Amino acid sequence: MSDERKIAFICSKGTLDMALPALVMGWAALGNGIDVTIFFTFWGLDIINKHRVDHLEIAPVANTSMKMSMMGIPGNLGIPNIVGILPGMTAFATKLMKDKMKALEVPPVREYLQMLVDAGAKLYACKMSVDMMGLTKDDFVEGVIDIVTAGDFMDMTEGAQIVFI
Repeated sequence: MSDERKIAFICSKGTLDMALPALVMGWAALGNGIDVTIFFTFWGLDIINKHRVDHLEIAPVANTSMKMSMMGIPGNLGIPNIVGILPGMTAFATKLMKDKMKALEVPPVREYLQMLVDAGAKLYACKMSVDMMGLTKDDFVEGVIDIVTAGDFMDMTEGAQIVFI
């Protein structure tokens, strides 16, 4: 077994708030000399889908961790989560998050993916999910190496710490 440190992320959700953890942690790992592999499965394929990557959203409904302060309302006012079902709340929450990201100089998801690829991260799409959704490699952003099975992913990340997001 190699002494090289390795980490692998499995991205299974395609929302803006679920894309960022793997991208941020992957970037930090690369900066520490750790080999990074990211496997996108189920709705996580939206993160690498060139038609969806720039349109990822954050839905406030059923997101019990989203505090109203995140949405621009001071403090945690205990406003019921049902507010999230109001028309326009997903667009509102998404815009607020993107504005906060821009203010903090957090790159957009597409740019983050390119930075990761340029720094040596390996990106793969899940074959079963790709087949289920009728996608092809042409649907993905540049830098996705291949479409692989879950078994292939396990083989190629042997010895890695695996983080499921």
